[in-house]
This record gives sequence, C-alpha cells and structure tokens, in this order.
Amino acid sequence: MKQRILYLSVLISFTLQTYAFDAVGHRIIADIAYENLKCSTRKKLDKMLGKHGMIYASVWSDDIRSDSAYAFSYNWHFQNLKDGMTKPELQFLLENPSSEGKHLFFALDSLSKNLKQNKNDVEALKFIVHFSADLFQPMHLGRLSDRGGNDVMIKWFGRDIRLHQLWDTQMLEGQKFSYSEYSSYLKDKFAKQKKELKKQSKPDAIWETYLLRNKIYGYDYENLRAYNYLYEFNEDMDRQLFRAGIQLANLLNQIF
Repeated sequence: MKQRILYLSVLISFTLQTYAFDAVGHRIIADIAYENLKCSTRKKLDKMLGKHGMIYASVWSDDIRSDSAYAFSYNWHFQNLKDGMTKPELQFLLENPSSEGKHLFFALDSLSKNLKQNKNDVEALKFIVHFSADLFQPMHLGRLSDRGGNDVMIKWFGRDIRLHQLWDTQMLEGQKFSYSEYSSYLKDKFAKQKKELKKQSKPDAIWETYLLRNKIYGYDYENLRAYNYLYEFNEDMDRQLFRAGIQLANLLNQIF
C-alpha cells in the first residue's frame, strides 16, 4: 500500500511537470524536423517508424507516462535550472549532463549515444523525438522551487491556470490551428531564417531558451492581461517551435 501511494505521488508530480507543448506542439515540431532531415536519415526513420511515424513518436513518451514500467523516465522530461546562470555554467551542465541528477540533459545525451551505437533502437528514437522538443519548452527549464512554473497560478481569460500550463497548452490552443496548419504557417514564417537557425549550435539554442525562460518568469503576472501577453510572447513561442524542429532534425542527421 505504501509503495502504491509513493508511486501515485511521484506520478502526480511527474504529470504536472512533464506536458510540453501538448500533443499539437510535439507534432508541429516533429513535422518541421521531418522536412529538414537528409534523404538518408528520412529513409532510415521511415523504415524504423513507418509512414508518419515521426508524428506518432512525438507523443509516445507522454502516452506511456502512466506505465510504471517506464518510471525510470519520469524525470527525463525536464531540467530544473537556477536563476542567474551564466552561459559557461549552462555549457558545463550540457557537457556534464548527470552532474545535477538524471534529468532532461542526461536523457538526451544518453539516448543519443545509445542510438548512435544501435541505430535500430526504436524506443531510444521515440524518446529523442519527444525529449528534444521538451528541451525548447521554456518551462521545462524552470525553477525547482515552483516545479517549472506549476506552482505559479495565474488568471488567463478569467480562469485560474498554472504558468506551466499556459506554455504547454493554452497559448497553442488559442491559435485554433491543427498541427499541420501551424507547421505550414511556421515553415513560411521562418523560411528566410531557416538557414541561420540550422547553423545555430545546440548550446546556443538552449541558452536562448533559458533567456526566454527568464523573461517569462520576470513578467508581472499580478497585472496580467491575456491579449497583451499573447502580443508580447506569441513570436517567442513560434520561434521556439520552429527552433525545436530544426534542432531535432540536426540531431537526427548527426546520429544517422
């Protein structure tokens, strides 16, 4: 009985922290990534995952979150970062991904190494497709003290929601796009910037995500006006979605 209660408490904490960009967001990122794969990489992934497999794989890690057999992956969905970090400090964490526990940085590093050694490891691939997207949801780099914004309650169009939830689902849902419509919109929007974003290193991309995380935390939520917030942050959200897709493609192209 005690073990079951412990399992449920861990699961609840995990569930609160680990929805990133919701299913629509993950599918957007997977779709953008797929279009930016090398032909040889795309053929390999199609063989491993099947047609449209990237789209299905993008949400698999959330689909199995209630399965106790995957309890080992609970903490892989997030990386709690402290305030006031410097770029060299963040670089150190990326180079030493288990130095602060086995979380998101550790998961991506380990899974990428595993997949390079065994290029038929479908489970590792599905984890990577999901976690690489989590990496660019700013609240998945949030504070430990508030569990990535889950303990920060805000008023959003008259509803009480969590700050983490705002960035996971509410801002995306407000766009009223399907994942394919949103993906097409982002591809057009960032067409001229794609070449530059493809050249961006993973540490630089994560650093910019951390800076956005700080901007989100620094907002005056006591005087929040939803439309003003959307006006200020929609561009940031769009860039993160597109950036995540490009970074996922870069990673998979390197592995395969």
